[in-house]
Amino acid sequence: MDIRTAELLFLLLLLFIIAFGQLARKIGTPYPIVMIIGGLLLGFIPGIPRIALNPDLIFLVVLPPLLYSSAWATSWRDFRSNLVSIFLLAFGLVGFTVVGVALFTPKFFAGFDWRLGLVLGAIVAPTDAIAATSIAKKVGLPGRIVDILEGESLINDATGLLALEFAIALVVSGSVPTVSGSLLTLAWLVVGGAGIGLLVGWIIAFGERHIDDGPIEIALSILVPYAAYFAADAVHSSGVLAVVACGLFLTRKSARLFSPPVRIQIYSFWQSFTFVLNGLVFLLIGLQLPILLSSIRGYSISKILLDGALFSLVLIVLRMAWVFPGAWISNWLRNRFSQQKEKAPSPRQVFIVGWTGMRGVVSLAAALSLPTLLADGRAFPERDLIVFLTFCVILVTLVLQGVTLTPLVRMLGMEGSGGPNCEEQEARRQVITAALTHLETARLEDGGKSDEIYEDIIGHYRHRLAGLQPGEENPEHADHHQFFIEISREAESIERETAVRLRNEGRINDQVLRRIERELDLNESRFSNAEED
Repeated sequence: MDIRTAELLFLLLLLFIIAFGQLARKIGTPYPIVMIIGGLLLGFIPGIPRIALNPDLIFLVVLPPLLYSSAWATSWRDFRSNLVSIFLLAFGLVGFTVVGVALFTPKFFAGFDWRLGLVLGAIVAPTDAIAATSIAKKVGLPGRIVDILEGESLINDATGLLALEFAIALVVSGSVPTVSGSLLTLAWLVVGGAGIGLLVGWIIAFGERHIDDGPIEIALSILVPYAAYFAADAVHSSGVLAVVACGLFLTRKSARLFSPPVRIQIYSFWQSFTFVLNGLVFLLIGLQLPILLSSIRGYSISKILLDGALFSLVLIVLRMAWVFPGAWISNWLRNRFSQQKEKAPSPRQVFIVGWTGMRGVVSLAAALSLPTLLADGRAFPERDLIVFLTFCVILVTLVLQGVTLTPLVRMLGMEGSGGPNCEEQEARRQVITAALTHLETARLEDGGKSDEIYEDIIGHYRHRLAGLQPGEENPEHADHHQFFIEISREAESIERETAVRLRNEGRINDQVLRRIERELDLNESRFSNAEED
């Protein structure tokens, strides 16, 4: 493929990402679902080039920044609080799925033995780090469920890929890893990966203290996940866990590392960057169907589609069979050893956790990365069928479960069950109260020299605080705060129009206009956040 063709393909993919992203927003559907369905439809349009998904592109180019972005958006406090639940899913459920698939496949799929079952189980065991959480947040699930799903999908890639490595060794060379060797390898993957990630994070945090430049820090933030991933991979540890550990470490430090302007630039960049990467991979997943169908030999279309549906159902049942006793064990361990005295999750909550086991691009990349030949030169048995079954699992779990999640949540009465974010409200009250206390003290120390300035600033803070208070005592304060926002927006609109008019008249240049617009945009963002409260 020459450079012009590659450029055209990239531009077409970017155009489709934009179109499907806007469609997802219009119809209120999580964009991973729309992207994969759109890719499916595009794949059967005559003339659309077939783009084979390269597993190296996923593991070495796409996965590190996506994992880093997800880890960056994860709260360490919530991750640590739900660590028992996360580990039971990321390690226990992965192992349960691998064994369950190994027992199931020989009985229902001709040509499969337990070793191929282990391979297939390891491929489809990890959940997608993006799909499940983006869909869960879109439908308004309780925060704790989202935290558990996010933590699970961040870690189980490493355990699934480790299980796949052992399973491939069984099939290709016939070697059986020892229990002690497997445990040592797992320990090195976890400890080594997390340790390298923390080391990279510490180095970056040290360097960030001496940098305060948006473009440079954005470039550095792109480098970080690749540095952590490749450093861990170079010593045969888990690059996935290295990226996750590095992201969790740096997100704790970010409040001190970045100046406000740089933080705004970095967050804006990563929001767009991850959207494009996610859109690209989900679109490419959908485009793989015609390629996979053409590679299947000796099977009728109806037969392999039925097999794919049956296998997807088995995976859903396996996850459900684990999450209910797993939730009870997790709650017992938390109450017994962690002094986290919490009520056991309701059956409705556990069911939702079980239903949101979406698979994604890591599973498909793992399937495509299977070797084509065994050690003796024979073809890897049932490789094409394994890839196709993996694709079916992704399609069913992502589209079917994703589309049905919203009505299911409503039917179970869990929509918006998290209620208002009281923690955020209280935090806002405390920070504004602290600022008011400081201003009052400073005004007294000033001795009345700048009373008008202090009174103006203090008045703004009091109005903001009033907008956060319950309405029983002084309901007029909340109305006053809302009126203050409306008047301020009207005034800013006049400022904006005047600045544009001055630019159009040639009295200021575009650089001056953009600086004025940036200040107005930041104020508008603050008012929008205040209204959401």
